[in-house]
Amino acid sequence: MSLQMLKHFFNPRSIAVIGASVNPHRAGYLVMNNLLAEGFNGPIMPVTPKYVSVHGVLAYKSIEQLPITPELAVICTNEFRIPEILHALGQKGCTAAVVVTTENEQKTAAEIYALARKYKIRLLGMSSLGIINPHTNLNASLAHCGALKGNIAFVSQSAAVCTTVLDWANSKQIGFSAFVSLGNAQDISFAELLDYLARDTKTKSILLYVDSIADARDFLSAARAVSQHKSVLVIKSGSSLIGAKAAALHSNGRFGHDSVYDAAIKRAGMLRVHDLHELFAAVETLAYSSHLHGERLAVITNGGGLGILAVDNLAAMGGRLAELDIELLAKLDSCLPSNWSHNNPVDMIGDADPKRYAAALTHLMDSDQLDAVLIMHSPSALSDSENSARAIIDVISKHPRRKQINILTNWTGEAAAKPARALFAQAKIPTFRTPKGAVTAFMHLVQYRRNKKLLMETPASIPDHLVYDIKAAAECISQNVNPQSLSARLNTYQAKPILEAYHLNTIETVVVNSSEEALQKAAVIGFPLAVKINSPDIEYKSQVHGVMLNINSREALKLALTEIKQRVAAFLPQARLSGFTLQKMLAGGLGLELRVMIKQDPIFGPVIAVSQESDARDLHTTLENAVVALPPLNLALARYLMIQGIADKKIQIKRGIQEFNMDAVCLMLTKISQMLMDNPEIKDLDLNPVLVCADKVTILDGQMQLSLAAEGYLNQFAISPYPKHLEENTKLKNGQTVLIRPITPEDEGRHQVFDAALTEEDRYKRYFSQRGKMTHEEMAILTQIDYEREMAFIAVRLDKHKNQETLAVIRASIDPDNREAEFAMIVRSDLQGLGLGNILLNKLINYQKTKGTTYLTGMTMLSNVGMATLAKKLGFSVERDIEEGVINMSLALQS
Repeated sequence: MSLQMLKHFFNPRSIAVIGASVNPHRAGYLVMNNLLAEGFNGPIMPVTPKYVSVHGVLAYKSIEQLPITPELAVICTNEFRIPEILHALGQKGCTAAVVVTTENEQKTAAEIYALARKYKIRLLGMSSLGIINPHTNLNASLAHCGALKGNIAFVSQSAAVCTTVLDWANSKQIGFSAFVSLGNAQDISFAELLDYLARDTKTKSILLYVDSIADARDFLSAARAVSQHKSVLVIKSGSSLIGAKAAALHSNGRFGHDSVYDAAIKRAGMLRVHDLHELFAAVETLAYSSHLHGERLAVITNGGGLGILAVDNLAAMGGRLAELDIELLAKLDSCLPSNWSHNNPVDMIGDADPKRYAAALTHLMDSDQLDAVLIMHSPSALSDSENSARAIIDVISKHPRRKQINILTNWTGEAAAKPARALFAQAKIPTFRTPKGAVTAFMHLVQYRRNKKLLMETPASIPDHLVYDIKAAAECISQNVNPQSLSARLNTYQAKPILEAYHLNTIETVVVNSSEEALQKAAVIGFPLAVKINSPDIEYKSQVHGVMLNINSREALKLALTEIKQRVAAFLPQARLSGFTLQKMLAGGLGLELRVMIKQDPIFGPVIAVSQESDARDLHTTLENAVVALPPLNLALARYLMIQGIADKKIQIKRGIQEFNMDAVCLMLTKISQMLMDNPEIKDLDLNPVLVCADKVTILDGQMQLSLAAEGYLNQFAISPYPKHLEENTKLKNGQTVLIRPITPEDEGRHQVFDAALTEEDRYKRYFSQRGKMTHEEMAILTQIDYEREMAFIAVRLDKHKNQETLAVIRASIDPDNREAEFAMIVRSDLQGLGLGNILLNKLINYQKTKGTTYLTGMTMLSNVGMATLAKKLGFSVERDIEEGVINMSLALQS
């Protein structure tokens, strides 16, 4: 892909409309009309053999007759003509086209995209409504109206949602930086548009309407990159299974499970809204709100009932009401009647006038006890609605803290409230018709802030004594699955070596072939015990009630074995019995039972799910009742998963259970994630139940499905896993061995120590200025990297306490086209001259070559002679820019 090429869609210098028409009911008429009405400043060239001119613009009979090559073509003809049109556009040299035609035949669509690839023409569509860029007076669309200028970009797979949002936004005077209808997104994708909009200075926020995603890893990489700097909100259709199938059909895509989409959206730092009502609230909030600095909400109202409704909604959504201190209450006392509420919500009584609203708001905005204010008003003969709005607008516009405090308004009613709401919209202050709408909008800001904060959390390090036996796990897997045996299903006993290689505890288990052997082994194991059926034909033991617990004697076991056989004969008479599994019952009180799974999603690949639903079998039901995360997991992400599960009531910790140890469960989930990363043959894992008793986590039963791993298996993960294969031990000039490896989120603390140990001179050379200690947020961005589009190698060694310490780092930021990677490097001041810089730069050069990057570039200060000398030695072209005071370094990586 090429972001440079996407500029032709957003800012073309010339446009050809293929199939332009004078018939008002034709697409070619609407596109021409919109281009002219918006005042596009460039040649508009209608192409049609039917007319001499369209809308007064001279028409051309064919693409070949066009006087210049159009930077953008809008194709409005019948589907069967598109192949010949693409051929002509390719011959003319046009590289960007919007296809507003709807495809009817999949075969024709395949031919169209193949031709586009042949001629290197990028296609927006098919079935696109078109594209609007108000800042360049571009409206190359079928929309019934134009868009106002603003800072929100809207990208949608649904043309109907596009027109609905556009109509609503115009009524609210909300503008856009871009308005893009993707159509079926078979060529230009969400990922490419996110990368482009991330660099667009006019865009501050991005809104996506998604039916389905085709390129999960590209999408998440682009989303994670842009959401570090700009807010991204997503409305995803298809929350139900039927809806998901319909959404996939609508965009010719595959359908994945909604809970997995939800997990992916959160993992990328985006915020999800669930319907058009929420979407409209989100658009208004994005358009007018400031960055939220905290979660404490104060409420001003002229009606107690309204305030209570707002507080109820806030509590139901997990929000936080600000606590007003004595000093602030005293100030409010001075300007409010004696019978005001004396609390938050601030009920100023039904006769509240503009002066009262202004005074109360001023005192609240002066205070550091809150982060946002919701101002409410109900129609009253005693209260001046319109002038109260004017007074509020005046206070906000003049207050020095207007950018620190978020303001939302809720003027209820219809005719009486309409003029006030219009004033707020004109003043760019979010306004809502209902208390719930206003609180929902506030909680959008809160949830977005929480998502960002949680994802920036530094994970704790895995305990040093946890050294996984990767070799033992691989040997067990290879014994069960190989080119001759492409797949295998293992029970808990068979999977035990794999699980134990990752320090996952299993209960004492014995597999027997007959009832007689079971009675013999029971005497060795001891009672109480559990007995379970073994059968190659029974995937879930619950199908036949094939598990019996708390068997306390030989006689009880004999009876249990007979009963299980009878149940199998009654429920599944065709099932083969291969024996039984005996397990010792755990002693020591009640524990929490969890079901932990690895499942394969059609869109996002392997996912990790946790639930307490023990009987669900099909993928949809299983994930619907579970809390889901995308691997790889670290301890912070595992904790986030469990907290979310408890908040959503999918994991319920009841009274009587032994003290629940969150850390133990999070460590278990992290182990399972690493097991999956190291062993791509694991396609399905169902540990059910997993018993949590205080800090002891034990797998009681489970199944593991293995399949032979395909080449390039790491690409099955939607998020690039840690590239362990890039770890390398090397020696310095003084003979000391150091480990060169990619950076991880757990390195943040060590990286902070490393950064602080640099001399002022070295810091100046690295950052081109004097700068203080890095904040947690800055350091998190440097250590929590996306290996798909950036890389940082660090050199580490063990200190005298056997802890790793960071000695040097080199990092490269790769553009989305993988054309150029820009590097920066620094070595700890007391270790310079030992060859570390040479080792790291060579490591990065080899990595970028393998990745297919075209150029590696860097910049350093004129005074950094050592860096320039090293670069020249390794083949970089080195140029000194005296005027800018820098040295530019560039290396061609591909022959």
